[in-house]
Amino acid sequence: MRLEVGCIIELECAQPTPLLLLLRPRSGAHQWIARESYSLTPQVPATEYLDGFGNLCQRLVAPTGSFRIESRSEVIVAPSEDEGQGEVYVPVEALPDDALLYLIPSRFCESDRLGARANEITWGRAPGYDQVAAISRWVHSRLRYLPESDPMPISACEALERGEGVCRDFAHLGIALCRSLTIPARMVAGYLQDLEPMDLHAWFEAYVGGRWYTFDPTHPDQNKARVILALGRDAADVPVFNQFGPPVTPSGMHVFVREMPG
Repeated sequence: MRLEVGCIIELECAQPTPLLLLLRPRSGAHQWIARESYSLTPQVPATEYLDGFGNLCQRLVAPTGSFRIESRSEVIVAPSEDEGQGEVYVPVEALPDDALLYLIPSRFCESDRLGARANEITWGRAPGYDQVAAISRWVHSRLRYLPESDPMPISACEALERGEGVCRDFAHLGIALCRSLTIPARMVAGYLQDLEPMDLHAWFEAYVGGRWYTFDPTHPDQNKARVILALGRDAADVPVFNQFGPPVTPSGMHVFVREMPG
């Protein structure tokens, strides 16, 4: 499948404002970037680097006044192969080195506080994929989805206490519960086909059976194409828009995902 995905952000800056952006998807095992464009209006100098999680990060200083960022990509997405069949738990000593950091509690995923709850949710499930699937279903049923709730990230325990949240909060809770069972889990930010209302989306991946599998506790039955923008331990690692200095709130933001012919 070929998708056109993109994000347009408009800002009003009271002074020159340093920005870090995560708006360029990378080619990988399940997606190939066939064509892309990235424009800044007005044009300013920008550089790009690869962060510690392999994400493409754009670095620039937005000028005073109106500023527009527009990123578009044509992406060839591989057919989904993430419907597991009871893939087994991987012992810690057998995990690849790059999966180990996704076992550790992080700023928004307090896995060290949720072990008893995770064991309760997964009681009777085979260790591995079946445990993660049970966690994802439980988070979906336990939290109420509020697409317009608090824009500031909250932790897994805070989301559990509130009983509601945005997709990011659903992912945090799923990640923290998985890690409490010593299953590596990581945050994903990106695009989801046919999401309503359309916006950037968050879900998580868990490492079982020797590879990463996708789980989306917000939309567990939405078997649609996905395009990954960024991976990390939690929302602190995958902000598609990060600014420094006096707060700047986007005056406009438009996200689109369109299926293309061919």
